[in-house]
Amino acid sequence: MPTAEQQEMGKFQDVVTVFLTHRSKILVLKRSREVGTYKGHWAGVSGYVESDDPLEQAYTEMAEEVGLRKRDVTLVKAGKPLEIVDEAQNRAWRVHPFLFAVHEPDKIRLDWENIAMRWILPEEIDQLKTVPALRETLERVIKDD
Repeated sequence: MPTAEQQEMGKFQDVVTVFLTHRSKILVLKRSREVGTYKGHWAGVSGYVESDDPLEQAYTEMAEEVGLRKRDVTLVKAGKPLEIVDEAQNRAWRVHPFLFAVHEPDKIRLDWENIAMRWILPEEIDQLKTVPALRETLERVIKDD
């Protein structure tokens, strides 16, 4: 839950988290030392929402981080946003989760933001050191409402 101070100040930073899926697995990315937050943690394709349209930001982040265009993926689900407070880093995030099916996984190319990628079964996510609430974010797009 957000603190009263965070609610009052409206400090939630809107971000997108994109999960890519292929053959019942999801892609997770290990964040590089060059990113601003959560260096070395596993995450989905992610980035700050820089417009009024989180879906368009999701497409932008996929193009930048993994080299996929709209024609390379199919939107499976847009999940309900999740508010996460990371008191250790004094940050509050509003995560807009998306799930896309990848047509040709061999097209994926990492940019500087990530140093590794791994296809995992959704239930394996708890075995990784992830960004805060990655499992809960994933559940927003793989579980029925």
